[in-house]
Amino acid sequence: MATRHIENKLKLLPDLPGCYIMKDINAHVIYVGKAKNLKNRVRSYFKSSHEGKWAALVAEIRDFETIVTSTNKEAFLLEITLIQKYKPYYNIRLKDGTGYPYIKITNEKDPQLKIVSQIRKDGGYYFGPYPNVYAATETMHLLEKVYPLRRCNGYQKRPCLYYHMGQCLGACFREVPAAEYERQIAKIKSFLNGNVGRIKHDLEKKMTQAAANLEYERAAELRDQINYIEQTVEKQKIISRDNTPRDIFGYYMDKGWISIQIFFIRQARLMKREKRLFPCIDDPESELATFILQFYQQKNHVLPKEILVAKEVERQILTDILAVPVRTPQRGQKRSLLEMAEKNARLTLEDKFRLMELDDRKTVGAMNEVMTALGLPHGHRIEAFDHSHIQGVDPVSAMVCFVDGRPEKTEYRKYKLQTVQNHADEAQSTREVIYRRYSRLLKEKKNLPDLILMDGGIVQVEAAVDVLHNQLGITIPVAGMVKNDKHKTADLMDATGKKLALDRQSEGFYLLQRIQDEVHRFAITFHRQTHSKNSLASRLELIPGVGPKTRIKLLKEYGSLNKIAEAPLAEIEALGISQKVAQVIKASLIKERRK
Repeated sequence: MATRHIENKLKLLPDLPGCYIMKDINAHVIYVGKAKNLKNRVRSYFKSSHEGKWAALVAEIRDFETIVTSTNKEAFLLEITLIQKYKPYYNIRLKDGTGYPYIKITNEKDPQLKIVSQIRKDGGYYFGPYPNVYAATETMHLLEKVYPLRRCNGYQKRPCLYYHMGQCLGACFREVPAAEYERQIAKIKSFLNGNVGRIKHDLEKKMTQAAANLEYERAAELRDQINYIEQTVEKQKIISRDNTPRDIFGYYMDKGWISIQIFFIRQARLMKREKRLFPCIDDPESELATFILQFYQQKNHVLPKEILVAKEVERQILTDILAVPVRTPQRGQKRSLLEMAEKNARLTLEDKFRLMELDDRKTVGAMNEVMTALGLPHGHRIEAFDHSHIQGVDPVSAMVCFVDGRPEKTEYRKYKLQTVQNHADEAQSTREVIYRRYSRLLKEKKNLPDLILMDGGIVQVEAAVDVLHNQLGITIPVAGMVKNDKHKTADLMDATGKKLALDRQSEGFYLLQRIQDEVHRFAITFHRQTHSKNSLASRLELIPGVGPKTRIKLLKEYGSLNKIAEAPLAEIEALGISQKVAQVIKASLIKERRK
């Protein structure tokens, strides 16, 4: 239901192209979209029913802004700019991939084979890209054995080890004739272009012989080598009658999710395939167009000579922006490839839904089991706390957050305890961290969790309940995660101290274990970092003449005692430290290192 503020703004929307920016209660940008008609598009968010991710987005919207553009093309470009600027939660967020490798024959006097990640205009021969990095590397190693070029660093007056192994033509100690390299390169090119029959036959023969001689490890190595050849070369059948580099984008949408398949056609072969799955807020054609623009901004994705998409996609705008023809094939082999990409997109999304059902049992289902065991309505968010100290020194607390059974690491928090007099006082540690956490959430008007879990016994649970009820005036369910004498998760305890029956083989119990292990790990790691820094600072302040200001200068500049000890005296003095104190610091630290 739209608020009066939003209703008033909806009446002022123009019938023009542009971008819209959706904001949450904290004025954070949570979604950016584009539209040919801002009035119709933005009103659809508040005047229509939605499901899935779209419904979740609408529920969070508290305000919006619009930016009018002259053309639809300008709206496309502005949308990408705004997404990069704000990185909204509900927009497509592509991460730079590592790319796929190529096998390269270098263009030099004594050529060699290499695995590279990028094509350069250096006269070399490139084959690929290959989706399986390991298979490509192993195939290159096979070629180095069967058709050797150069594997050493060049002339060194004596044969290298690879020459003795038959894997180098001997540039290390002699002048290798160019014709000898050319013969080998011709064979390598033929192999990488798919003519693998002879080598594969030889490998199969050796594998059979090794198995007959009971040399099973050797037979397994040869079997793997045959598989690598199939993955990098043999499976790349000729699928096109021309060598035009082209990318094909097929998509399928269902239940609020869009599945995209990208086929990369190179050297008349399907060289690799990529897939993407994400919740779809906008119409699928618009989401795909935005995806394509972002896709080619990544450094590992080079523009081809042609892009193929479905007819519903705004091809002309993409063509204008990318300066590459974006077309829809009507018949023939290209049309078959586009249909194959669309079919793969549909199958991938169907598999995704099946896996989501299984995954929900371990995440959302497990969350529901924990809430049911405590007699609580089903919720989404759990926050868990643990304390850490060493013999009362440097006490800290840490909080981890799980949403629908999955860790939400951006929501993790660390706390250096400030009010605890007896550093082993678990109750007081709990009081401080609970008050700090939830007084802040109340002040910032952020959502509270559905359950708080304390990594400890009834003392911590009661302290947390007391702070929430009597100091903050709020009610959040609190429970305890109890460990056995082997420090392993044993029971779930409610706020009264009662241990609840939770099947040890259930997904709910496994979730409890994951949460307890994670909050303990996070607290211990933070404590070690804090203790290490404090130990370093205290050791510095034991040096005569070093006070808090000098200590801060040294730690900020160098970060460790070893680096301070190794620093030139003049450099330390340049920080504003007297020559006498600088000499004492150097002498003290050097003496300590010699102990």
